Amino acid sequence: MTRSIEATSHDTATEATAAARTDEAEDGLDTPFTLPELARLDEALTMSSRETGLRFTLYMGDLGQRTRSRAEQLHATSGGDPAESVLLAVSPGQRVVEVVTGHAAARRLPDRACALAVLSMTNAFAAGDLVGGIVNGLRQLSDQAGHPRGLKTH
Repeated sequence: MTRSIEATSHDTATEATAAARTDEAEDGLDTPFTLPELARLDEALTMSSRETGLRFTLYMGDLGQRTRSRAEQLHATSGGDPAESVLLAVSPGQRVVEVVTGHAAARRLPDRACALAVLSMTNAFAAGDLVGGIVNGLRQLSDQAGHPRGLKTH
């Protein structure tokens, strides 16, 4: 699913990675997000992964000339089982959003569901809300994917 938009690599947070990201931001590295925004993105990724049993990852940055091909490459090397993974790649400078799903994840997230989530994100991006757009897009994708059989949610 590719969509042009107006709108750093990230993975589902753990205690160790959250601490590392905080240190990086304090060291003055160039980041488009504040610490509270990073925490909000971490929480959204963690909850999406936890609720669905799928592995959600986020990539923010330039995707090169062949955006879809680069997003598929990132998905394949994002760790874990690519079949059960979903990559959300956002390239603000190129105005592109790519959603890449592994074959098992694609059964639970059809193209239509991904397109609706991307549409929602791009509307938020156009209004200047990058973090809110990503969080709402993740929420829509996880709602569509639902809970896997046998996963206890409480």
